[in-house]
Amino acid sequence: MTDLRDFYQEIILDHYRKPRNFSPLESATCQARGHNPLCGDRVEVYLHIDTGVVREISFQGAGCAISTASASLMTEAVKGMTLVEACALFDSFHDMMTGTGEASDPIDLGKLEALSGVRQIPIRVKCATLAWHTLKAALEESNNNTAASISTE
Repeated sequence: MTDLRDFYQEIILDHYRKPRNFSPLESATCQARGHNPLCGDRVEVYLHIDTGVVREISFQGAGCAISTASASLMTEAVKGMTLVEACALFDSFHDMMTGTGEASDPIDLGKLEALSGVRQIPIRVKCATLAWHTLKAALEESNNNTAASISTE
């Protein structure tokens, strides 16, 4: 168990120190901003969606190691997915983090499992899910063509 925990910590630290897809996306077709006022984490998620597929995804922001690592891992996981697949991944990830059982058909989370230990520290769950809720707001924006912004409290 310790080896797995160490491996997960390595993944989180790697994505915090060298976040993937950390830049604005000039070709974004939708975007959303998220803010956690309790800890100050802020994130902006950019998506380029074409024919129902997330062709490009990136993020910017400032936050703790968990928030940044989660956003980085999310961008790697979501790129190339259909909107339906991205929503299903959100549901499975959110279920893993909260244990709510909302995911109707849970999917393999791969590297995202590295964040599973965060659920043992309830106040940090919002850090891990901020980028994901912001992603969901951006996906909804893509359907509604409206600006999206979320705040978790």
